[in-house]
Amino acid sequence: MDLLLWITIGFIIIGFSMKKGMESKLAFIKANTEDEESSTKAKSIIWWIVSVTAWGIVSMILIVWWFHYHFG
Repeated sequence: MDLLLWITIGFIIIGFSMKKGMESKLAFIKANTEDEESSTKAKSIIWWIVSVTAWGIVSMILIVWWFHYHFG
């Protein structure tokens, strides 16, 4: 396999591995709604949602680019 495919696969795996950390932050926010730290964690979850959207777009572009490079 070539380098572009490995970059694409690595990018996707790293994105999925970040999911577990955000699930624990969300559980903390649900348990401590009045806490000051919940506000900080909520902001990090919002930024995580933005970055996951960008991650998804880049993943799709990398996959399409790989197919175009090999079969186009």
